[in-house]
Order: sequence, then C-alpha cells, then structure tokens
Amino acid sequence: MKRVFISGKIPRLAYDLLAKEFDVTMHDDLSLLSKQEIMDGIAGKDALLCLLSDIIDKEIIESNKNLKIIANYGAGFNNIDIAAAGQNGIRVTNTPGVSTDATADLVMGLVIAIARRLVEGDKEIRAGRFKGWAPLYHLGVEVTGKTLGIVGMGNIGQGVARRARGFDMKIIYNTRTRLPEQKEKELGLTYMSLEKVIENSDFLSLNLSYSSATHHMISTKELASMKPAAYLINAARGPLVDEQALLEALQNKVIAGAALDVYEFEPQVTKGLEKLDNVILSPHIGNATVETRDAMAEIAAKNIISVLNGQEALTCVNKQYLK
Repeated sequence: MKRVFISGKIPRLAYDLLAKEFDVTMHDDLSLLSKQEIMDGIAGKDALLCLLSDIIDKEIIESNKNLKIIANYGAGFNNIDIAAAGQNGIRVTNTPGVSTDATADLVMGLVIAIARRLVEGDKEIRAGRFKGWAPLYHLGVEVTGKTLGIVGMGNIGQGVARRARGFDMKIIYNTRTRLPEQKEKELGLTYMSLEKVIENSDFLSLNLSYSSATHHMISTKELASMKPAAYLINAARGPLVDEQALLEALQNKVIAGAALDVYEFEPQVTKGLEKLDNVILSPHIGNATVETRDAMAEIAAKNIISVLNGQEALTCVNKQYLK
C-alpha cells in the first residue's frame, strides 16, 4: 500500500479521502514541523501533503527520492523548490481557484474596516472611552465613489472588482497581461500603468502573486507617490511590501493607513506596526472559511490520489521542470 504524509492539521475531508486508498500519517497538531521533522515524516512515503507555511527546499526533496507528488495546501507554491522537485520527477500541485470568493470578501472587509476605523472603534468601546455620539467623534471616510486601484487582475482581483462595483467605486488596475476590452467593460475597469494606479488610488489593493520580480514592489518611492489620504491593502503576499518602509510611511502620515493580512517575515510582523492605530493587522485569514478550506483539502487529496494511481495531477505547477 502506498503511503502519504500530511505535515499539518487540515480538514478531515482530505484524510478521509486519502485513507480509503492509502496508508496516511498526519501531524495532527496546529504546531508547525521543523525541517528535520518534515524529512523524518516523509521517509519511506510516496506523497507529501504540505502546508503553505512549510518550506520544502531541495534538501527535503532529495531526502526521499521515492516521493511522487508534493501537494501544497494553498494556491501559492513559492514555499516549494518546484525546480528541484521536477528534476527529481516529483509533481508539485496547488489548490487554485477555490479561494477567490473568500479572499475577495476579506479584501472588501479590510477596505471598509480601515476606512471607517472599525478596529479603532472596537478598542474605544473596550477601553471605556466612548462617551456618546458627537459630531466630530471618530470620523472615517466613505468608501462609496472612491477610486480603488487593483494590482493583479486574476480571479481574486476580478472578485474584488465585482464587489467594489456595489460601492460605486471607480476601479483602475494594472496587471501583467491586460484583460480583453470586453472583460474591462464588463467589470467597469480602466487600465493604467502601475505608476498611475499607485498615484491615483484612494485604496490600493495588491492581489497578485509573489516572485523575485515583485519583491518590495511597494517601497519608499511608491508609498511617497500615493495620495496622503490613501490606504494600502495587502491580502496577497507579504514580501510584495517593504514593511520597514511602510512602517515609516504610516508613522510619518505619508499615507493615511494600511490593512494587512500577510507579512513580509510571516509569522513575525515588523515591530512598530502593532502600535499604530492607522493600520489593521489580520492573521493571514484571506481564505479562512470552512467552505474554502474544505475545497482546498479536497483538491489536494484528489491530486495525490490521481498521481499515486498513475494518472496525471489535476493542478500540476512544475510541468516545465519534470524530466
């Protein structure tokens, strides 16, 4: 019987699907495994179902030449050395598509929360500082009618755009491959250069994937070019933003605020951000809904089932590296 190792606690759905056909071992705990523990876990196994937070490097991959698939529990896969996997004949898969609605919902939630200072307001109540309604007390800004800039117009970016239309927002965007004119018209989008999107947005939402080319795409220069009343929203990948530069921009009121769901050095957050009232920090919960996490579990499990049964992976991301 083929053997599968699951490196973290995930929805039971995946375990049950895999256990029907294979011998499955799951690290049934919320704690993250160390590199050595992952290597020990995959010893003698045919498949690894790993977490987005696991760093699966060349050394781990080459510690078990018998691996046939690494199924990543997440839409991203920059935590895995996909080239090394491919060179060793190992398929790497992800869980794309199913995170769209949950993440787009969160992005709009962050836009509203930072604009209306909801987290600050909650703190006011809990601290006993709320003394009653007053004309100039706890003023925020309206979302309706403002300009939303979206960088990255894949499924999630388009999901955010659809939601933003409900607030009559003007939507400008930049993406690696411009959308067809008909799609732009359907979503009410105006294409601009990255520089123009950054300069003209009241709310700037990052919804693109991470690579070396997009590392620190938002840093001191970009922040300085934003409107002083603008807000930065990042629910994509932490290293897209230079957090030290963001901290200084927030402290110096270069921009009005920021709402972050991902972090450059996750799970660590750049020291000082947590002290600022003009920033919202959420714990990487973009797709943290029961529905989405179950769907991710199902895709990851079905990828493993397909490959271990001699069929093609459903969502292989390293075909170009496979021998």
